[in-house]
Amino acid sequence: MSKPGPISAKPLSILLNDVFAEAYAKQGFAARELVTRWGEIAGSEIAAHSEPLKMQWPRPVEGQPQEPATLVLRVEGPMALEIQHSADVILERVNRFFGWNAVGKLAFRQAPLSSRGRPARPRPPDAGAVAKVAETLGNIEDEQLRDALARLGAAIKRN
Repeated sequence: MSKPGPISAKPLSILLNDVFAEAYAKQGFAARELVTRWGEIAGSEIAAHSEPLKMQWPRPVEGQPQEPATLVLRVEGPMALEIQHSADVILERVNRFFGWNAVGKLAFRQAPLSSRGRPARPRPPDAGAVAKVAETLGNIEDEQLRDALARLGAAIKRN
């Protein structure tokens, strides 16, 4: 019986690197890190309400240096004005990340963010409220149904 060789499994991120690199390149991103590390680059407060959509590069003019790109951000509606006031800070952080003046201005698109996680599960109603609602229920023979209706009623009253 021979000894098994070393495991040569590669992380999924390495295997899919070329697939994602092409998709990000179509949106003008030279590297996907701007999207994947947006929280670190922009800061947690800004990143909670915005995400980079694409970078728009102006057409190069022969004999002229490349002009900086426009970073297009998707921003939640209520926070758009606040983030617009933080544009200078965002530009500074993004250019510091790239190490050169890659982005010259920001453009905003108001829309819901696509990277939202699942919403937090609401906490169950407290036992006192459930018992109060259970007292108001009529004669229900099925105990499970009675308990479920009491919990539903307490949750509705809470909201």
